[in-house]
Amino acid sequence: MTNMKNTKYLTKLDQISELGAEEQFALKKVTEKFAFRTNEYYKSLINWDDPEDPIRRIVIPDLGELEEWGGLDASGENVYTTIPGLQHKYERTALLLVSDVCGGYCRFCFRKRLFINDYDEIARDVTKGIQYIRDHEKITNVLLSGGDPLILSTNKLEKIIQQIRDIEHVQIIRIGTKMPAFNPHRIINDPSLLEMIRKYSTDQKRIYVMAQFNHPNELTDAAVESIHRLIEAGAIITNQTPMIRGVNDNPQTLSALFKKLSFIGAVPYYVFQCRPTSGNHAYVVPIEEAYEIFHKAQIDCSGLAKRARLVMSHSTGKIEIVGKTDRHMFFRYHRAADPERIADFMIFKSNPDACWFDDYDKPVTEYSISSNSDSS
Repeated sequence: MTNMKNTKYLTKLDQISELGAEEQFALKKVTEKFAFRTNEYYKSLINWDDPEDPIRRIVIPDLGELEEWGGLDASGENVYTTIPGLQHKYERTALLLVSDVCGGYCRFCFRKRLFINDYDEIARDVTKGIQYIRDHEKITNVLLSGGDPLILSTNKLEKIIQQIRDIEHVQIIRIGTKMPAFNPHRIINDPSLLEMIRKYSTDQKRIYVMAQFNHPNELTDAAVESIHRLIEAGAIITNQTPMIRGVNDNPQTLSALFKKLSFIGAVPYYVFQCRPTSGNHAYVVPIEEAYEIFHKAQIDCSGLAKRARLVMSHSTGKIEIVGKTDRHMFFRYHRAADPERIADFMIFKSNPDACWFDDYDKPVTEYSISSNSDSS
């Protein structure tokens, strides 16, 4: 069983002895605005002799977060919230927010509003959300998110999963979690969690664990073991990460992450453009730079390691960044809130400073697959 060192959560800067008193005092301004949380295990991964350490960058507050930029709901999730705790943006997928706590708080989190007292968007009682899913037979995928669903006790999580699994038309249950990175002992030391996965991830209807490893240093022996145990229990593992300045914004780091994930059986799934969320400017890589980093990273990867797509979770849909020339950028709707826009292809004039889709002017050309006509 894990010891207290691995289970103790840290929510105050004065619990981080490696930070000097002066630095703690300065960073307190950040934690007064955005919540701080980590744990002893994840803190132990930081090389405190390196001020640019990527794990430190992920979880320790930064004064850059005080820059006024962005908003708290950068992707317009409120628009697609049909009932408290449930979002229905894409026809076949429903998202249930089941927790407003994580194993740690990423400084670049796009849902940091959930950790602010004035916001209450999660489904503490999923009854209405489950009924909504039951009433909408086109929903085949249900994503449990938050916060982190694995912060819940296995008993609470199983009650949610059991109700969803009882809905005939739901084929896939996804669990979005960073716990394999933040605290893999949550998985390793809980046989009941693995038994629950084994029970509800069936031959015909799988449970997918949508992990979030941002940097190869998170793939410790314990983290790899947690992934192995989830796979043994019948879960399918994929990985998604934003591209973050100072964490994985170079081809060598991103390539190493893709390769190691493929080695352990965690499919590289999405690399997200960091959303323009309040406090995130210091972590954002401009879109066109991100595109070059992403594709340079894939050059040295096998086909199995280069399955990720570079995307933006925009309010109108999931927009894939698919190409670049000296003068133009190329995008397509990988998913779209409006089904008529799925697979639409768009060409924009290059803007090296663009950090989000909205930073581009009107497209030079749009091509709609659904209408098979050029709307330029």
